[in-house]
Amino acid sequence: MFRTALRNVLAHKARLLMTVLAVMLGVAFVSGTLVFTNTISDAYQKSSAKGFDRVDVAVQPEYQDSEGDKVGKRAELSRALLDRAAGVPGAASATGVVTGFTAVAGKDGKLVGGDWQSAGGNYWGTKDARYPLVSGHAPHGSGEVLLDSRTAERAGYKVGDTVRLSVDGPVLTPKLAGVFTTDDGNVAAGGSLALFDTSTAQTLFGKKGTFDEIDVRASAGTSQSALEAALDKALPSHLVETTTGKRLADDQAEAISASMSGLRQMLLVFAGIALFVGTFIIANTFTMLVAQRTRELALMRAVGASRRQVTRSVLIEAFAVGAVAGATGLAAGVGIGAGLRSLLGSFGASVPDGPLVISPGTVLTALAVGVLVTMLAAWLPGRRAAKIPPVAAMSSVHAKATTKSLVLRNTLGALFSAAGVAAVLMGTTMDADAAEGPMGLGAVSLIIGVFILTPLLSRPLIAAAAPVLRVFGVAGKLARQNSVRNPRRTAATASALMIGLTLITGMTVMAGSLQTSIDKMASSAIRADYVVSMANRGPLSPGVATKLAAADGVTASSPLRNGESRIDGTTEYLTGVNGPVIGRLTDLKVDDGSFTVGGTRVVVDQDTARDHGWRAGSAFTAHFEDGKARRLTVAGVYEGNDMISGIMLDNEVLTPHLTDPADMQVMVKTADGASDAAKDRLERALGTNPAVKVQDKQDISNDIAKMFTLMLNMVYGLLGMAVLVAVLGVVNTLAMSVFERAQEIGMLRAIGLDRRSVKRMVRLESLVISLFGGVLGIGLGVFFGWAAGELLSTKMPTYELVLPWGRMAVFLLLAGTVGILAALWPARRAARLNMLAAIKAE
Repeated sequence: MFRTALRNVLAHKARLLMTVLAVMLGVAFVSGTLVFTNTISDAYQKSSAKGFDRVDVAVQPEYQDSEGDKVGKRAELSRALLDRAAGVPGAASATGVVTGFTAVAGKDGKLVGGDWQSAGGNYWGTKDARYPLVSGHAPHGSGEVLLDSRTAERAGYKVGDTVRLSVDGPVLTPKLAGVFTTDDGNVAAGGSLALFDTSTAQTLFGKKGTFDEIDVRASAGTSQSALEAALDKALPSHLVETTTGKRLADDQAEAISASMSGLRQMLLVFAGIALFVGTFIIANTFTMLVAQRTRELALMRAVGASRRQVTRSVLIEAFAVGAVAGATGLAAGVGIGAGLRSLLGSFGASVPDGPLVISPGTVLTALAVGVLVTMLAAWLPGRRAAKIPPVAAMSSVHAKATTKSLVLRNTLGALFSAAGVAAVLMGTTMDADAAEGPMGLGAVSLIIGVFILTPLLSRPLIAAAAPVLRVFGVAGKLARQNSVRNPRRTAATASALMIGLTLITGMTVMAGSLQTSIDKMASSAIRADYVVSMANRGPLSPGVATKLAAADGVTASSPLRNGESRIDGTTEYLTGVNGPVIGRLTDLKVDDGSFTVGGTRVVVDQDTARDHGWRAGSAFTAHFEDGKARRLTVAGVYEGNDMISGIMLDNEVLTPHLTDPADMQVMVKTADGASDAAKDRLERALGTNPAVKVQDKQDISNDIAKMFTLMLNMVYGLLGMAVLVAVLGVVNTLAMSVFERAQEIGMLRAIGLDRRSVKRMVRLESLVISLFGGVLGIGLGVFFGWAAGELLSTKMPTYELVLPWGRMAVFLLLAGTVGILAALWPARRAARLNMLAAIKAE
């Protein structure tokens, strides 16, 4: 049986080619993901570990939790603590570390390093072992700065040039004192790093006289653990916590691994989808191969082969196919992993140098996935073949499905579908967090149910295409009959395409609806013409609001200033605003009271009011971070949203209690409304600063749209693999169907059907099956998109379902195109059959 199985593989190698390709693509996706993420993770871990080579123990401030009416805060690392750490026995030196956001503009005025990867820090003394100088000298005073060599090269700066940069809004123009090298992983990933002398860095980052961390080096002969123990004894435990350099490196490696884990899981999910689609091809292929060899298998049964041996022979064939697909998929995956790493560079993202990582786990996973997926998909066809009685099989090449089996299948499909629909509908009535499980299980159950019911659904849906197919005459009529001749085969072929289009359509419906809802939220909640914020959404200097208020054409402006407080024993974040004008800059619906902010009168969003049991006229005591308290009165309760929420009070009340006031954004209204001229005036008032964003409502929506577009393009690209596998499935099914129907095609040719009509018949058959899968996929995608939207509407009052009719039409057109392209080779093969040889074929 083993030799027979291997001979069958070799005998049908051409027919198994598409199956091998389908499995290979899925395995390549899996192994490529593992190689890529392992390589990136390893490179970053090694790069970050270098940064801890010069740290034996790190002293970090302890966070003092909020308690009672006391607002929690982080302890300060003073110069006195630094000196004490440096004097501990076993300490060779101690370095005070200061960090913060620093955006550097190139000579072209554009931001270097991106919105989130622009960092700043301090250079220690006249020499800093962390940052070896390539040229120039250490920075002195606020008029000098250092840049890492990569940033200096990209921005076109040389020592002595004037650098334009910003920390929290205002533009600074220090001289470039020197250029340094660094092992910082953020810089290796395309970010920028600017260094100032320590006192300047402390002033710029709002940490006068204090440090974010103290790095201590051990003297010769002192271990990291011994130095840590000595520091624990010498420093106050309620103010600081100590960590060895090795533990920091391990924690960083774990954090990098965890961040890569999310990416890895996402990519593996899409790889799993591609493999799942591939199972339909495998099952179809082995079902057709077994059907073509029914007499052969019956003869084997007649001469003594047991049912198990017949099933086992099919599984051995599947094992051989899976092993070949797994090995070739692994090789392709290694190339994909290397290609993805290179692709990052083309998008402007740098990755630390390091070797391509191909772990034993990746090799074993690739081979195991290829073999297991193929064998699992082939098991059912093998089991069916073994159950056919030898006498019945020898008298008929094709064993038809019994009425009992079809009734059982349809009943099972109806139960799965009903359970899936019920679970999804139940999820739409639940809280968003609690609904994830039921909706996920419901979606899977519904997809399985529809797949099981696809043979039943194929007849009425394909019959609906009959009027159109009549236009093509005999070829159209034959195509429709061929499409429903074997409903199970049609179902498996169409379902592969259905799954991909279900996911694509569902994501498109959700993204389009969310974008429309956010547009409505921005237009309904904000009356301001512009919203000004830092590029990294970090804090703005209060000076920005002052400059904007004095700019030409500005009629009203308000900074949104954050402050922490304790109210009724819980932590609440306050938003300070310009009370007299905030009503002109926002358009929030008030449910109770009036939107009045000034003095001790505040407005509160619905959720906060509900949590505390407040209504208009309620009074409460707020305890601020400086330890002082103030009695405040609720003037009104408004409907909050994702853009504006919380407790709003006048900045004149909040600001005196803040140690380091900072604004998250500034709202601005101009005399002429939003226009290019008004925007240009505001940007000039801020020194044309690339670190600051001046956005109108459309800009805000466009920013969000970019995020959704990027997400959708990623999903389309990742699901493209599943669609490609589905195309292979259509090609494979049609090719084997042509071989199976060779005698029939020969007879059609003999009675007058020309080659062009044969080609048209096969193409139309493929088109009908593909459109059938497309209609099912788009229908399911719209249902899932609606259900997910119902959950989102509970948290987003402006949510509105928007059906992207144009894109859905494109998806249906894509399905039809897939069908036509997939039929090119099978149709050509069918038309070129020798009619006499085909008629004699068995």
